[in-house]
This record gives sequence, structure tokens and C-alpha cells, in this order.
Amino acid sequence: MATRQPFPDSDTADEAVRSTCDDATISKRYATSKGYWTDPYVQYFVRSVGERKAPEINRGYYARVQGMNHLLDAFLRKTKCDCQIVNLGAGLDTTFWRLKDENLMPRKYFEVDFPMIVARKIHNIKTKPPLSKPLIETHSTDSLLLDGHCLDSDRFCIIGTDLRDIPGLEEKLKKFHLNPELPTLFLSECVLVYLTPEQSSKLVNWASDTFHTAMFINYEQKERFLKTGWENADALDMMTVYSVLPQDDVARIERLEFLDEKELLQQLLQHYSICWATKDKLKLGMCFGCLHSICKYVHFGYRHCS
Repeated sequence: MATRQPFPDSDTADEAVRSTCDDATISKRYATSKGYWTDPYVQYFVRSVGERKAPEINRGYYARVQGMNHLLDAFLRKTKCDCQIVNLGAGLDTTFWRLKDENLMPRKYFEVDFPMIVARKIHNIKTKPPLSKPLIETHSTDSLLLDGHCLDSDRFCIIGTDLRDIPGLEEKLKKFHLNPELPTLFLSECVLVYLTPEQSSKLVNWASDTFHTAMFINYEQKERFLKTGWENADALDMMTVYSVLPQDDVARIERLEFLDEKELLQQLLQHYSICWATKDKLKLGMCFGCLHSICKYVHFGYRHCS
């Protein structure tokens, strides 16, 4: 979770960006092996637990994953799952399978990443029944599309493309029936930081122009969203996120490993922030005031989508 700088357009730089996919997945695999959160699917993308990670790194990933999940789940419940999700730079993320298990599936879940990463993910899905079975269970026809750089089913779609190519991105999403009239959630954990300011602004602006009811969650300064057509934007540093997550679970994970210097964790979490921006033409009430209210909403809200 070190400081990241945007990369220029080059094959070498793109390879460096792609390598961060493995770094994040390995770190999440290790954290889940220690019991920070449950993810029965990440093991099918990373063979071994890998080297020991420092406790502050594990707690940092815990805050990151839980913060994103609370925002995502709040959006799904607010829309009653009559929505779509677009995960930009999804990598080897396992959110689709979590939502399937929790019966919180949107109308369709899209993932976008470099073709090389998409090819790896599709190969794992094809060869690992625990990954492929949930996908098949959500597909009602015999029209499942599955090739080297693309997967498309009724409820799940993986697309290989370059996020710097907005026309190409839009064309492929339309091809697989992304509906601009549906409430749409964009997830972007650690993508915009690898684009130049101009490239990331174009991507954020495209999302704002194309979708009238939408939410964008990422690690980014909120001013960028307010300047590109989003109605509301809020941001919290990850230390604040950590402090407003359900405290019984925070107490549980703090017992997993001894943390010698809590100042290191505080410095790490204060270095990062989570931002969410919204447009709410349908007046669904998506302008969440704070993450604390979202945590309460998710915890006490209804549990499933039909």
C-alpha cells in the first residue's frame, strides 16, 4: 500500500500496473488466511498464502475491503438490486461471488481490465468448478459467451480493454448490454491513480455524462468528481473509515495479531482515503451523509434481493 504515481503510456509501465493486481490479491489472500474477513474464492486465484504480511498491512486491507463493501451493499439495497455494477480495473477481485452467495446480485455485474489479466481470470473460472458453478447458476440460457478475452452471461460479464480508450470501453460495454438508464455503481479501487489526471478526468466525466443515476467509489480526491458533473461527493481518510466500521468486528480482528506500534497503522490509514460520488436523477436517496450511517443502514437494512 505504498504511494503510487501515474504511469506513462508504455508497455513497460502497463506491465508494472498489471503486477499490482497480483500484489493486491496476494495481500488479500494472506489477510483472509489469518481470519480478517471471509473470502472462500480468493484461494482459486492465488495458489499459496505467500510471505507474512505486517499486521498494519492486514488491518489496512481489512479497512479498505470493508469500507468498499459497505458502500457497495448500501447502493444495492437502496436500489433493491435493480441496478448494474461496473468494476473498473477489477483484476482478480471476487466480489461477484460474494454477492451471489449473499443473494445481493444486481441485474448485471461487469468487470473491466487489461486483456492479459482478463485472460488469466477467465482461465481460472473455466478450470475451477467453485468459480464456474455460481456463474452457471445465474445464467438462464445456452448463450454463455466464453473466450480468451471475454466472458458474458446473463448476470456477469468480464471485458478486456484499456480504460484510457473511452470510445473502445463504451463500445464493448454497450455490446454486452450495459444500460445507461439503470442506476449504475462504478467501483475503482486503485485505478485512477495509475492514469494521468487528464485520462482519469475523461473517464470520470464519461461516467457522469452517460449515466443519470450513478455512484462512483474509489480512492481519489472528491474535487475531481465535483468538477466533472457529479452532484455530490464525499471522502474519508481510511483511519476514519476504520473507526466507524462495526466495532465488534474491529475488536475481533485486532485480537488476531499483536500490533506493536499503533502509530504505524494510523500513519498508513491516514495516507489513504475513500471517496464516493453520486448522481441521483431517480431520487433514490443515494447522497449518503457519512460512512457511519451507511454501516448502520447496511447492518439493519433488508438482507436480500430477489
